Amino acid sequence: MIEATLLRDYFTGLQTKIIAAAEAIEGEQGGKFSADSWQKVAGEPLAGNGRTCVIEGGRVFERGGVAFSQVSGAALPASATARRPELAGRAFEAMGVSLVLHPENPYCPTAHMNVRALLATSADAEPAWWFGGGMDLTPYYPFTEDIRHFHATCQQALLPFGNDLYPRYKKWCDEYFFLKHRQEARGVGGVFFDDLSEGGFWRCFALTQAVGDAFAEAYLPLVDKRQSLPYGERERDFQAYRRGRYVEFNLVWDRGTLFGLQSGGRTESILMSLPPIVKWRYDWQPQAGTAEALIYEMLPPRDWV
Repeated sequence: MIEATLLRDYFTGLQTKIIAAAEAIEGEQGGKFSADSWQKVAGEPLAGNGRTCVIEGGRVFERGGVAFSQVSGAALPASATARRPELAGRAFEAMGVSLVLHPENPYCPTAHMNVRALLATSADAEPAWWFGGGMDLTPYYPFTEDIRHFHATCQQALLPFGNDLYPRYKKWCDEYFFLKHRQEARGVGGVFFDDLSEGGFWRCFALTQAVGDAFAEAYLPLVDKRQSLPYGERERDFQAYRRGRYVEFNLVWDRGTLFGLQSGGRTESILMSLPPIVKWRYDWQPQAGTAEALIYEMLPPRDWV
């Protein structure tokens, strides 16, 4: 059975550590995260509370959010039972940390991470619980060594739980973060897992912690290394265009976004992941041989480590 207090302590601690690490990248003269603690009011579809921490207009991060939430409801939304229809109609409790960081410098990649636990209960059946999560990288001007570092850190985090997990979870990530309507990957992947209950609570919790704890080392050194590279309007314009793909995925395909909206979640916290400046163009294609064309060569799934 899920140990709710233990989970909450871990998730809130992870939120605090990641915010501190991101603020260290910002530096003393940089931006700070503002904390918005919230409580669902009586009569709403969901009960629960959380703490949404957001940075906007920072020295490094143009926008970012690191959110903790613990919510419960009378019935699982459709997005949560699409893969497990036998759980339809069950009451649920969900808890976790979700984050997205959008640096201003186009040479710094965007990153997403989520770790979560969910318990589904019914009066006439055994409780069902599972963990899920992962992290993925979305560069605009990719550096091969950065992508390799990100994937190698993911691989090392999962290695204690089996040699087969990184390849499986990488493949799952490649398949999940894919814009079916464009037949295009959102980024260069990472790892993703869901419905994890194999091996018992303690193994699954330890694996989830390993992924959550690895995020700062996988991502923040890349930002620190690239944040001072000079750029101009051309690079910012292309970044805004590619950010459009990020928005499309989150609003059309992302199960976490759909879960939150379908279950009556807190809209501001759910949509904190969206970048502040985005552009769309009709049928635009990068000119062959340009730096902007390079990301399209990197998107097809491949072995990075």
